[in-house]
Amino acid sequence: MVVEVNNLVKRYRELIALDHFNMKVEEGEILGLLGPNGCGKTTAINCILSLLNFDKGEIKIFGENMTPNSYDIKRKIGLVPQEVSIFENLTVKENIDYFCGLYVEDKKKRKQYVEEAIEFVGLKDYTKFYPKKLSGGLKRRLNIACGIAHRPKLIFLDEPTVAVDAQSRNFILNGIKKLNSEGSTVIYTTHYLEEAEMLCKRIIIMDNGKNLVSGTKEELKSMISTSEKIVVGFSAIEPETAQKMKEIPHVIGIEKDEEDYTIKFENGFNNLAKLVEFIEKNNLTYTKLYSQLPSLNDVFLELTGKELRD
Repeated sequence: MVVEVNNLVKRYRELIALDHFNMKVEEGEILGLLGPNGCGKTTAINCILSLLNFDKGEIKIFGENMTPNSYDIKRKIGLVPQEVSIFENLTVKENIDYFCGLYVEDKKKRKQYVEEAIEFVGLKDYTKFYPKKLSGGLKRRLNIACGIAHRPKLIFLDEPTVAVDAQSRNFILNGIKKLNSEGSTVIYTTHYLEEAEMLCKRIIIMDNGKNLVSGTKEELKSMISTSEKIVVGFSAIEPETAQKMKEIPHVIGIEKDEEDYTIKFENGFNNLAKLVEFIEKNNLTYTKLYSQLPSLNDVFLELTGKELRD
């Protein structure tokens, strides 16, 4: 086990930021840590890395107790913080070289690592640029390069795609996959569900400082009552007729968005056929009709009663 966190508690006077939080991360996996802003994701990371004191609990990394003085452990860790942390008075290359130099003393090896990091994040044409000349997406890439240049075995990425353009976002996500394929274990915090779906082998959903559930995305989706959603749009339908859709077998809820209805089913068999039968019986005309499997957002909504991005 690369990371073990047991019953972690962190208080700020009356506020409980982490409430007996638990987490285990296996070697070679990408673990997604999901939750809305303010749920405790960043606090958990800072406690795990001994950047914050905590009130109770146990943290082990690579099988050893993690403390502020665990420098041998810290050399194997890379951190890409949520806030861009770079030096404005250093160029792109100088920034990466500085952070790499904190871990790698050998100048020849450090030079090689810096060049590889520059290539990895696609900043080869910007090595002499100062950060103020870079777009938000390029600054994020530089932030990542500074965190991973020393080739860490364990990488923490805290919301690395916040406020970046689509091109940089895809570049970053593909880069994370590559890091993982080259042997790095990754802990990835986000409130973008589609990123977790794409990247993560296993997911922890947390809220109010607690880990609510954990498992693969398939395991999480199997925990909720919704097994299928069908979206149907009608050119015209009377409110009374729309209400009757609730009488279709296994319907557990209906949501309306303008002319579209999202119908949730607790059973995943023959629901589309039963809905088509209802449409024909009531002489309705539909403009769209398609089925969806439940999403991670459905999981979070059912567990907490609110949207993940609240």
